[in-house]
Amino acid sequence: MANTKYREEYIKLVRWMARAGLTDKEIAEEIGIQRSTLNNWKKRYPEFAEALKQGKDVIDDMVEDALLKRALGYEYEETKIIAEDKKVKQVVKTKKSFIPDTTAQIFWLKNRRPDKWRDRRDIEHAGNINHNIREESKRELIKALTEDKKLAGRALPVLLEIAGSNGRRTGSADN
Repeated sequence: MANTKYREEYIKLVRWMARAGLTDKEIAEEIGIQRSTLNNWKKRYPEFAEALKQGKDVIDDMVEDALLKRALGYEYEETKIIAEDKKVKQVVKTKKSFIPDTTAQIFWLKNRRPDKWRDRRDIEHAGNINHNIREESKRELIKALTEDKKLAGRALPVLLEIAGSNGRRTGSADN
């Protein structure tokens, strides 16, 4: 890439490119600079950073509106022109519906209401978890631990606990 110096005219250009949906990486390529240079310019030139932000805000708002429209469903009018011998014979207008899209609804809710819609739930466990280890499993475990020293180091406290409780491990789900 060429060694390009910052110029004032980039402000209008990056605002337009961001509004067109280009990523920072793509904008940097179009200007002929490294992405790291683009990031440095954002820090050094506030008007440059603001232009990028404004351009992204426009396209992000448009996508957000489109997502909401799909989530809720919408109606639209379709126009069909019927021509014969290069002359308009008939114009047919049809009202159509786009049913609500559950995928768009889920995406919207997970991002706007994560307290109620996130996939991960925090669940606390109170009580004991008991494990019985068969001889065959013990042999497999010993083989795995001898082959992987890092794993052996992490497993040692657990094995000592099991050995101390006659083959039964007790404790929380996190142990």
